[in-house]
Amino acid sequence: MKKNMGKIDKTVRVLIAIVVGILYFTGTISGTLGIVLMALSAVFLLTSLLNFCPLYVPFGINTCKSCKEN
Repeated sequence: MKKNMGKIDKTVRVLIAIVVGILYFTGTISGTLGIVLMALSAVFLLTSLLNFCPLYVPFGINTCKSCKEN
């Protein structure tokens, strides 16, 4: 697994996950939508920790400037 996520990308994903978590645990979002958004938030956090997004690979996306091949 080669890194393909930059700092801004990781920061945005973590912030989205935090906001969704707060909204879920305060009861603002609930039910099926809340569960789906929490699962998506978990994926965002996991990909941020790994610095790798599998969906970027087929599209050739790489937001990590220091990780790009020369």
